[in-house]
Amino acid sequence: MSERAPYASDPMRSRGRRHPIPPDVHRCEFQRDRDRIVHSTAFRRLVYKTQVFLNHEGDLFRTRMTHSLEVAQLARSIARRLRLHEDLCEAISLAHDLGHTPFGHAGQEALDAAYRAAAPDAGGFEHNYQSLRVVDVLEERYPEHDGLNLCFETREGILKHCSRRHAEAIEREEPGGVGRRFLDRTQPSLEAQLANLADAIAYNAHDIDDGVRAGLLDYEQLLAVPLLDQLHRDAVAAFPTLTGRRLLYALLRGLIAHLVDDAVVTTEAAIRRHAPPDPQAVRRLPPMVGMGSETEASFIVLQQLLRDRLYRHPRVRDTTRVAQCVVSELFVAYLESPQELPPAHRERMPIEAAVVDYIAGMTDRFALREHARVLGPGPLTARLN
Repeated sequence: MSERAPYASDPMRSRGRRHPIPPDVHRCEFQRDRDRIVHSTAFRRLVYKTQVFLNHEGDLFRTRMTHSLEVAQLARSIARRLRLHEDLCEAISLAHDLGHTPFGHAGQEALDAAYRAAAPDAGGFEHNYQSLRVVDVLEERYPEHDGLNLCFETREGILKHCSRRHAEAIEREEPGGVGRRFLDRTQPSLEAQLANLADAIAYNAHDIDDGVRAGLLDYEQLLAVPLLDQLHRDAVAAFPTLTGRRLLYALLRGLIAHLVDDAVVTTEAAIRRHAPPDPQAVRRLPPMVGMGSETEASFIVLQQLLRDRLYRHPRVRDTTRVAQCVVSELFVAYLESPQELPPAHRERMPIEAAVVDYIAGMTDRFALREHARVLGPGPLTARLN
């Protein structure tokens, strides 16, 4: 690749790890982070965690694992064009959903509501904060410490959103650490900003694909979005006889290419305008990775279409309600009968946080098995099997 830009993150000047370790002669520090993430238990669990459609509904729907891989691919491709550090972008992308609950956003909402009801002062459940807990505390792979002991820059990128309450809790434990920017209102690295954008591009594109495959989105509905209508016209002009899935894939390729190209042009213009001399200067400037105003407006229209036609589709909402009941009932059951938790979780305090850690780490199918084991088999879990 071409020489990295002066404002790209530099593993040789990393703010380091919480537990110092000797350098690796064959890998830079961000490559080591990526490798630690890929070999983690939490990463393997992502293959059985819902993106939009439950894992059992079809073999070809995205899971959290395939979503994370698509985000990493996009982030690396864009980083190469912007001369940012590809390995850091990849590490952040692969780890950004490690703290996600079973059953996708439905599970997250249910766990947040249950946690707030049981422990009002705890600040609720946030999956980005939970992802940080996974890599800092919950993974058990090394004899010297808990967690994966990742670099500051990777951990900062994983924590892309954080409430003030959780940021203050992180700051008390790690003064001047990854929570500080949410209190100071400063920015993370350009690599972290890029991973966040790649996440949005990836899930909007692949949710269209999965929605059409599931029969919940009609191709014609997509053409109500002006950007997609234009991309459809471009695809038909290039390949007049194209129909079916090949036409859809041509449309999606055009969408991703358009969003990526626009992001590169817009970000390059912002970088020229602000001219950050080094990675630290990036933190004191406004966000620089993004899309142009016209493309962003089209992106918002697309997101609204997906909300109205896919995420709120009666079939999806019915599954969502059942999944939320599974998570909520499991939470209450564990609080009332802590002996049902594994010993390692039972010993943690407060018990509400221990239950959150345990449920958030579950795959969809393990959550269903646990619900049947703890509460008995019944019609609720049968609807998700």
